[in-house]
Parts: sequence; structure tokens; C-alpha cells
Amino acid sequence: MNAETLREYCLAKPGVTEHTPFGPDNLVFKVGDKMFLIISLDEPILSFNAKCDPEKAVQLREQYSSIKPGYHMNKQHWNTVTADGSLRENLVKELVDDSYELIKSGLSKKKQEEINKLS
Repeated sequence: MNAETLREYCLAKPGVTEHTPFGPDNLVFKVGDKMFLIISLDEPILSFNAKCDPEKAVQLREQYSSIKPGYHMNKQHWNTVTADGSLRENLVKELVDDSYELIKSGLSKKKQEEINKLS
């Protein structure tokens, strides 16, 4: 998977917007004005930060060497994923989906309903 494919996958989700608040080298994806994914564009190999359930985050880090505690993020809740080809594309998408759903589920019921109407 490359950055453009990941970007398109994120933007296809209901209510997702794209931003560059940390400069042009980092794409930030939000749902309901809350960040759920950051793609680092200045790395030779695609890497991104994704929110994750804390227990699952630990399991993933133990199982995959390309999943590490979130760089510049709360390491309990965020992972940095290096998409170096060692992870199945389905797993990468699952990590994105989980992050999106975690953030969306923390939004107000009203905001969640607005987003659900977009799908």
C-alpha cells in the first residue's frame, strides 16, 4: 500500500476530512473534527499513526515488528504502523477502520447520526 491508496481509503469513509496542521509532510484525517489517522509523507516507506484499543495495541506490537507505540502520540492509545510490505493489506485497512470507529464512537450521538446519514 502507498500513501495515495491509504489517503483514498480514508477519504472514502463517511464524514472524513483531510488537513495539514503539522505542515506539508503530514496528512491528518479527521472524523467529526477529531483526528483518527496521520500519514507521514517525509518517510521513504509509508508510515502512519492510528488510534487503537490499548489491549489490542499491545498485542499488535508483540505480534508485528512494523507496529510500534505511537510516535509523538499517547503510546497507550496510538500505534505507528510502517507499511513495509510485512503486513497484509487487509490488516492495514483493519487498523484504519478500527481507528476511525474508535474516534467516531467517542463523538456525540448527534454528530454520529449526522455522519451515519452520509453513508
